[in-house]
Amino acid sequence: MEKLKLGISSCLLGNEVRYDGGHKYDNWVAKTLGDYAEYVVLCPEHECGLSIPREAMNLKGKKDEYRMLTAKTMIDHTQKMLIWSETAIAKLKEEQLCGYILKSKSPSCGMERVKIYPLHGGAAGKTGVGIFARELLSAFPLLPIEEEGRLHDPGIRENFIERVFIMQRWHELLARKVTAAGIIRFHSIHKYLLMAHSPQHYREMGKLVAEVKQHAMPDFLDEYLKLLMTATARHATPSKQQNVLLHLLGYFKTDLDSFEKQELIQLIAQYKDGLIPLIVPITLINHYVRKYDKEYLATQVYLHPHPMELKLRNHV
Repeated sequence: MEKLKLGISSCLLGNEVRYDGGHKYDNWVAKTLGDYAEYVVLCPEHECGLSIPREAMNLKGKKDEYRMLTAKTMIDHTQKMLIWSETAIAKLKEEQLCGYILKSKSPSCGMERVKIYPLHGGAAGKTGVGIFARELLSAFPLLPIEEEGRLHDPGIRENFIERVFIMQRWHELLARKVTAAGIIRFHSIHKYLLMAHSPQHYREMGKLVAEVKQHAMPDFLDEYLKLLMTATARHATPSKQQNVLLHLLGYFKTDLDSFEKQELIQLIAQYKDGLIPLIVPITLINHYVRKYDKEYLATQVYLHPHPMELKLRNHV
């Protein structure tokens, strides 16, 4: 497996680039995920020309009109950050990123709920987006982007990692000569993963893929990727997961005896009720896929969306 290429805020890897000369090392990002990632490391504040250490900065202004100013001396570094961001983002577009992890609450890197302080005093509102993060989100609307703080939530973490691996497979598809057959296979192996996220999008994408030869390939790829990343941005709820698991059970209707069927149905229900993690019914289904040589199911990304070592399906 080739490593995921992920952009990341430098301080999360333990680099001492913050305003106070410190860092915000995140062990899961640096070590656990780091075993599978090739990081493209950036510190917008330092790389745009600010020193280490430096005066702390805040977003100041109004909800929809704010700038990045030093906290005490009120020096405005917004334009400096915007000029640097334009160049940095142009380089990032050449990297074929699979995702990006930002530092939360930062006036440069925070992607949501960053404090905005009124210019003339008063309580701060948590409505801002860091100046670099805002430009990044605008430039890469389909790229999986998250903050390290939100990745402490097991559901958000699983969804993010699932999507970055989808983006990696998409880049691998485009690296080869793209054909209608290749598109159909890509869509086919993602069938149940898409159903777990958004059955509506899956149906819409199926119609698009059925007409792939009627479209100019660049236009088709743009539309398909938009639908793919929009669909998978929707979290796979227990109810949707249950629906997919019962579909998979149907492939074994002539293979399993009544006890085995009932056992699997019970495990699926226990997962739906929040009593056991998703990995339990998935493990049993994978066992039956191997035992009964279900070639089609063996190709399904849904059953192996990311390395087991990340333990992303082990939470209840």
